[in-house]
Amino acid sequence: MIVGDWRPAHVAAVSQATAHARILWLDVPGWPGNLPGQHLDLRLTAEDGYQAERSYSIATSGPAQAIELGVDRVDDGEVSPYLVDVIEPGDMLEVKGPLGGYFVWDAADPSPVQLVAGGSGVVPLIAMARARAAAGGGAPFRLLYSVRSPHDAMYRAEIAELTAAGLETTWIYTREAPAGWSGGVGRLTPAVLAASVWPVEAAPTIFVCGPTGFVEAAADMLVQAGHPPQQVRTERFGGS
Repeated sequence: MIVGDWRPAHVAAVSQATAHARILWLDVPGWPGNLPGQHLDLRLTAEDGYQAERSYSIATSGPAQAIELGVDRVDDGEVSPYLVDVIEPGDMLEVKGPLGGYFVWDAADPSPVQLVAGGSGVVPLIAMARARAAAGGGAPFRLLYSVRSPHDAMYRAEIAELTAAGLETTWIYTREAPAGWSGGVGRLTPAVLAASVWPVEAAPTIFVCGPTGFVEAAADMLVQAGHPPQQVRTERFGGS
């Protein structure tokens, strides 16, 4: 039974993405489908009736009632530790959505697309890259993905497959690089950003997602480099 806008969601499967992140596959009867980049609200209800809600980006798109979430643990959070460490297939929760119409990729837009991700901010961008691959091409895509180390990268294997199929990918390692890495290690800089993203004259649509501090810094660098603010779409979550 649907109560208000909330729908029951059955946890169909889970898998470990990193030491601190999980992929959840949910079966949501009546789910209307979603656009690449949209998110949902998720609600947990304790035995004593206490409820906690959080928003999570959706890694899939399209009309199916099966949806995928990528969740990174926030150690002092109320919801993510349960989703990453406790929840198992067969468990139930509630979701509301899809939500958001601004941070979405329109397959009919021929503009080059620049994806800029920090940590688990890659989740909605994976949805866009998957949608582009499923469409058999279209607008050229680039991904810049900033992570602490190779072990902290969600969807690393799939990103390698998408890169082999045409996604131009640049990795930024802020603390530890993989063996044989020839680049630097550290936070994103204006010079690295300028060398990695589409130039201003290409007029790309840019999607930036990640922790608040990362998103604000990356968006500021992009605008300072000359990208029109209206072409830089951002989505952020708490923390820095």
